[in-house]
Amino acid sequence: MNGVALLGSTGNIGVQALDVMERCGIAPVALAARRNASLLEEQARRYRPALVTLENRQAGKALAIALADTPVKVRFGPEAAAEAAAHPAAGAVLNAMTGIAGLPPSLAALSAGKRLLLANKEALVAGGSLLRPREIIPVDSEHSAIFQCLRAGRKGLRRIILTASGGPFRSLSREALREASPEQAMRHPVWRMGPKVTADSALLINKGLELIEAMWLFGLPPERIDVLIHPQGTVHSLVEYADGALLAQLGTPDMRLPIQYALLYPRRAPSLAAPLDLALAEPLTFARPDMEAFGCLAAAYEAAKLGGSAGACYNAAAEVASRAFTQGKIPFPRVAELIFSALGAIHITASPDIGAIYAADGETRRFVEEKIK
Repeated sequence: MNGVALLGSTGNIGVQALDVMERCGIAPVALAARRNASLLEEQARRYRPALVTLENRQAGKALAIALADTPVKVRFGPEAAAEAAAHPAAGAVLNAMTGIAGLPPSLAALSAGKRLLLANKEALVAGGSLLRPREIIPVDSEHSAIFQCLRAGRKGLRRIILTASGGPFRSLSREALREASPEQAMRHPVWRMGPKVTADSALLINKGLELIEAMWLFGLPPERIDVLIHPQGTVHSLVEYADGALLAQLGTPDMRLPIQYALLYPRRAPSLAAPLDLALAEPLTFARPDMEAFGCLAAAYEAAKLGGSAGACYNAAAEVASRAFTQGKIPFPRVAELIFSALGAIHITASPDIGAIYAADGETRRFVEEKIK
């Protein structure tokens, strides 16, 4: 592979991606971050990419001065990540940004003919109709699993099954969920992730985002995408065919596995992650999610059925409401109520362009913030 442009290099996925890239001998030719200038400077000095970018202008100006003794170019501002995504020396772009801000760089990468390795699920949830016709290799563990299983072919495909650990609240009753705290939400039993994804996993928002993402990635309607609670995190997802055959991808719950798969596709190589020893693994269990208790997942199915800009609405409402929960402003059940309320109040555009997507995003955020007040 030619060099890789890594967007979101200072986040949890970005840091792990650099670890994998170093091990595999893949050069980062461009690194992009939002505001963590100190870590980005460390990365620039270690890996010597041709370009680094920061969204924050003030931090970017300081970084340019700090890196003046190196050949690394520095760009800053809201459009800088798109410049990194289109860097001519990059054969692929790994987008590990968080939020809808990852949509323009994804479009820039695809327009420049790059292979897009997508860990930024919000971009696909909000702008799936703009990204769907292109070649995308998913980095999320669940979608990577489905992508790998579907190499057996799509003929006779009946449905796909996303697995979810269930998070720290999976064993709580509906009554107990009313008292669930932000501190509890941060104690994920399987994965080690950034704070936003950890909170979203506890609320099953993350699985809702993955449901809509899967709809766009694999071209299936929501009624052919199921979710199962799988606490062990060993089976990353499954596909089912018309004859009843189930194909699953299993592995150690370590994000470096899907990151490496995407970076090296279609080649495989020894991984940094320890291999799964089935003889020592816990018994594998599965259960259907309680859609009433975890209403954020039910709201995602509603958004998926509505289509169009409903994905942008779901993403924005979930982000604002989840943040309010983690700040202690609203209780657990209120998050889903706010998302459903937004889906019913915001105008849904059937075939949105990027302007309509951002308009839906902004309108939804204002609506939910006012509801919280």
